Amino acid sequence: MDTTTIFCESDEFCKEFEPQWEQHLLESSLKQRRRQGALCLSEIMTIMVGFHLSVYRTFKPYYLNYVLRYQRGYFPGLVSYKRFVELLQGSLVPLCCFLTSRFGQCSGISFIDSTKISVCHNRRIGSHKVMAEFAARGKTSVGWFYGFKLHLVINDQGELLGVKITAGNVDDRDPVPELTRSLFGKLFGDRGYISQSLFEQLREQGVQLVTKVRKNMKNKLLPLFDKLLLRKRSITETVNDPLKNISQIEHSRHRSPVNLIGDLTTFQFLAMKQLSDVIARCHAHGIKIYTPSPPTQKSRIIYFSPVGADALLRNKRS
Repeated sequence: MDTTTIFCESDEFCKEFEPQWEQHLLESSLKQRRRQGALCLSEIMTIMVGFHLSVYRTFKPYYLNYVLRYQRGYFPGLVSYKRFVELLQGSLVPLCCFLTSRFGQCSGISFIDSTKISVCHNRRIGSHKVMAEFAARGKTSVGWFYGFKLHLVINDQGELLGVKITAGNVDDRDPVPELTRSLFGKLFGDRGYISQSLFEQLREQGVQLVTKVRKNMKNKLLPLFDKLLLRKRSITETVNDPLKNISQIEHSRHRSPVNLIGDLTTFQFLAMKQLSDVIARCHAHGIKIYTPSPPTQKSRIIYFSPVGADALLRNKRS
């Protein structure tokens, strides 16, 4: 996705967001000059999103070697690297709101999952200072880690419906009620979300929580439709994998929480571009893609991710 497209979407958002944001800011008793900066908020957000879409692993080489050299035509008022880092701190709230504005639509079938975000190696927990105020020790099925948990809710097309970042020691079930306020239909999760009280609470909200049973629990009968969709929980990995391997959300080089939000916002641009490319290729090869709304048990639905569609295209060519 090119810089112009990212800037246009960011600028349209900032035109509506900034006037409302300024109304809720607290006024200071000290006199302030309130000079207009050389870079506007939408330009700062565009540079951040562009960084996470690039091949650079750290922001400093990206800004010094790429932005300052080759993107002065896009950003005439570029500032020094040190000044840009200072301006970057004020873009955290707009980036969070921008991410929320790009959420997808609930189709009645949603998937929930959590993944760890380690901020350092376990041997360096004592000396870690960047995220020490927010991070905590946690444990997953893989082992212990130090950092955060990223809780995601996505629809059947891989679009984000809800995001929350918590400390590593927070139970996976705690943020579920907040993440599912605007959802309806069925919500599929793993065994970590088994809770009778949570099931009853979600049912009052109009959401049916569907999970597999543990080995020490009595087996329960599930409709065939629910069993098939439980196998599609791997669609959450099509979100976690780009975040960790393309956007590099899990590494030890974060210097502020702004980078984490920038990664999530970037994924929305990456997902929409990837999904549109896959749909175009599927139509070119005569593969029809559709999602009925609302979904029913009798409907024959092919739920896919961009990775699954690529495999389908390869099989058809062979």
